[in-house]
Amino acid sequence: MDGRAAVPPGLPRANPTVSYWQDPPDAISDLRSTQSLPEIADVVIIGSGISGACIAYNLLERLPDGKVVMLEARQACSGATGRNGGHTKGASYRSFMDNACSLGIDEAIKIARFEYDCIKAVHAFAREHSIECDSRELQTVDVVYDQGQWHEAVEAIGFMRKVMEKDEPAALYKLWSSGEAEKEFLTPGAVGAITYEAGSLSAYKFVIGILKLGLAKGLNLQTNMPATSISRASDSADQGRTWIVETPRGRIVTEKVVLATNGYTAHLYPALQGVIVPLRGHITAHRPGSGMPPGGLPTTYSFIYDDGYEYMIPRPPGSRFAGDIIIGGGLTKAAEEGLYEYGTTNDTTTDPEIIDYLRETTVTYFGDNWDQDHTEGRIRREWSGIMGYSADGFPLIGQMPGEEGLYITASFQGHGM
Repeated sequence: MDGRAAVPPGLPRANPTVSYWQDPPDAISDLRSTQSLPEIADVVIIGSGISGACIAYNLLERLPDGKVVMLEARQACSGATGRNGGHTKGASYRSFMDNACSLGIDEAIKIARFEYDCIKAVHAFAREHSIECDSRELQTVDVVYDQGQWHEAVEAIGFMRKVMEKDEPAALYKLWSSGEAEKEFLTPGAVGAITYEAGSLSAYKFVIGILKLGLAKGLNLQTNMPATSISRASDSADQGRTWIVETPRGRIVTEKVVLATNGYTAHLYPALQGVIVPLRGHITAHRPGSGMPPGGLPTTYSFIYDDGYEYMIPRPPGSRFAGDIIIGGGLTKAAEEGLYEYGTTNDTTTDPEIIDYLRETTVTYFGDNWDQDHTEGRIRREWSGIMGYSADGFPLIGQMPGEEGLYITASFQGHGM
């Protein structure tokens, strides 16, 4: 693993695989707000995913006259946010016991509440600002296939119920027996299932919507404009601004820099090499089998087994390709349990072994309930994307220690939504 963590991430690569969500690309995908690159800014945000977009919007809400520039190496929202599985899901019970052991019960409760509140806030923001992104709040189900995983889940949920307030939304889980799970969720072979509150959306459309709100407030968006390096500025020469951001079309001198660069962060800040490790993930879009409910599956899913899991959302009625099933994961089913995907930032291709596995997942999990493949074929699209992971499983957020004016929001462990 140390060898994989030492691989330099480089810049995002040209011509990546096109995700289900990015086809067709939005009108602002290649936008440059100004023909020339601004020479001076108050804040330069590097990255146009959900972190960068939300920071830009909130900065301009509070500082309407601020000079905020956003640099994106490729198209707007072309990174992990625009390539994910479409889930807004906490699954807090799966990390609660570890958090309680390492951080204490109070902090574990705060994290669980934060995850739940984040889900609610995302969908509320979409409603409030009329962002059309197929946002819907609904139940999710974790279908468990391993007895050990089931035992750990039941124990964690019981502990959450004990230490959290009665009827706490973040601790409301319903347990289903094997037979109940097979019947209710069409999943033969399940040991049991767990349902709780979650949601789904097109994160690409959601973030494009936030970017448009920022543009209306004065955000200067520069797509296809990679930041190639950052360095400290000379106060005497640069009017008190403390950072220089270099690009292929010139430099920007700025008071503050925000690295919203996730798995690519070490390219600009080498001290984080091995601290934030990229991981390539894979997702597939399946046309529904003839045995699937005519109106689409009513919940989102995760399928949990002894050494990994898959995650899945059905596309809602009224959406483009309604009834399609988006399913990703498969990492541990590859050779070496997918170790070679760590340190990988090549999202121009997919791993054949993982993709072959994902192609079969809907038939594997739904069994005879899947019935016949769609007449146009099972698979509509396949793609990859780059996430960022840290050793302790937590993101890096805030001002970099000892680096006045340099901020980071990155390393979301594939859990950024």
